[in-house]
Amino acid sequence: MAIHITDNPDADELLTSNPFALLIGMMLDQQYPMEHAFLGPHKVIGRLGSFDPAAIASADPEEFAALCATTPAIHRFPGSMAARLQEVARIVVEEYDGDASRIWTEASDGKDLAKRLQALPGFGAQKAKIFVALVAKQLDVRPDGWERAAGDYALEGYRSVADVVDPVSLQKVRDFKKAKKAEARSE
Repeated sequence: MAIHITDNPDADELLTSNPFALLIGMMLDQQYPMEHAFLGPHKVIGRLGSFDPAAIASADPEEFAALCATTPAIHRFPGSMAARLQEVARIVVEEYDGDASRIWTEASDGKDLAKRLQALPGFGAQKAKIFVALVAKQLDVRPDGWERAAGDYALEGYRSVADVVDPVSLQKVRDFKKAKKAEARSE
């Protein structure tokens, strides 16, 4: 299934075809609008010429941070996110032979995937749950035994990036997040 998050066909194609880009888009999805976070990998590839984990992991940290901070920056906090991106790239290279998809394709179930994700910088319990749902729903990746485990992470409605399949569902997720922020401010 094709990913439709950014309203940019080239960026969405990168997310669809490059598992590392999808993983990093999710990592960047914090304190920053979702569709902009998932544009981050597309910005990097346009500046670095590659979105290969080995190339990113081996890049000079200062030069990579400057690349990530170039306007438009990959994130609201480009320096810290550049360092985090390089650390995730290093882990993908060292532990998964550069193939980010192995994080989910080799997971025994949704709980195992959540545990693998939480071992990565920038992935807490909630983000890991969302990514498990994203992988199960959007990519339709479900090894044996995932049906129940993946369902444990899927919630009804349009709550997160896992629920975005087109511009209409993207707007519904935006509306949900906006309502949650307004609710939090009123408390």
